[in-house]
Amino acid sequence: MEQPIPPQAPMSPIEALRRICFLLERGRESSYRVDAFRRAIEAITLVPDDELRERVEAGTLKQIKGIGDSSAAIIGQAVRGVMPAYLASTEEKHGEPLTTGGAELYAALRGDLHIHSSWSDGGSPIEEMVLAGVELGHEWLALTDHSPRLKVANGLTRERLGEQLRRVDAINASLGGTFTLLKGIEVDIHLDGTLDQDDDMLDQLDVVTASIHSKLRQPAYEMTPRMVAAVRNPRTNVLAHCTGRLVTGGRGTRPQSQFDAEKVFRACLENDVAVEINSRPERCDPPDELIELARDLGCLFTIDSDAHAPGQLDMKSLGCERAERLGIPAERIVTTWAVEDVRAWAKG
Repeated sequence: MEQPIPPQAPMSPIEALRRICFLLERGRESSYRVDAFRRAIEAITLVPDDELRERVEAGTLKQIKGIGDSSAAIIGQAVRGVMPAYLASTEEKHGEPLTTGGAELYAALRGDLHIHSSWSDGGSPIEEMVLAGVELGHEWLALTDHSPRLKVANGLTRERLGEQLRRVDAINASLGGTFTLLKGIEVDIHLDGTLDQDDDMLDQLDVVTASIHSKLRQPAYEMTPRMVAAVRNPRTNVLAHCTGRLVTGGRGTRPQSQFDAEKVFRACLENDVAVEINSRPERCDPPDELIELARDLGCLFTIDSDAHAPGQLDMKSLGCERAERLGIPAERIVTTWAVEDVRAWAKG
């Protein structure tokens, strides 16, 4: 699985703008800038090519709502068959591989069990996340927007989750079997270890990723049984970013939660729950020593992006570098499996 080949001129204005957005997201640049380019994409999507060319020649592109100075320059250069200067500079800044290790494991990945869309706290529609996954060479993705308790992340109520599942069915029907979008959730783990969604709704999903977002500083004697209870829930498939730590980034740093890792990982092993290697640079979770512990116990793993935007799907290369360096066999990484095997494991 490789990063998409950088487009070469000539290219359509939409291709140029989408590639710029992908690179800016991959480089964790300002979402304000990305949003501006995505508005430009939306603004010209239904504009006929002839009209777009006429506006470029007449200098009237900015009369279209959503087109600013930068996007007008990109569109104009693309229409004239020239590599947009903004794209060229963004390729130079953010187009290099994110890491030098883990290439063999990255090539073996087939999917991602932890991504978000604009239905919760992601920045892009579901369809845009799917398109980016296809372009990256994925065979499947699991859509895992947040559960209702996480209001700050616009978590999905029961009703909104039901609506989203119907949307996923429609998207899969349109793909004709060439790619699969799995129905999933990142469900919050309550203080008592129960999951933050009704059982009958969880039963409709292909995969359930469970994580903790509250009371991260609980003492170990409270946090451990909370996590074990969630792992033992027969609907849980993945334990995500288990320590909750933050090591860098705009939100600052946060120490890892305290819990009996051996007891939690043994529960994962006994209940066929995978331990997530979260690839986000600000999380880098679990730390190396906990990955090694889960490895030695025999746990399954997932390497996930926790992507909140299309360009962040490529962050899995960072998780692959860690997993390869720590000796995690590819066959024990669920995200290297075919989608049929993932479904069978998740429901097993």
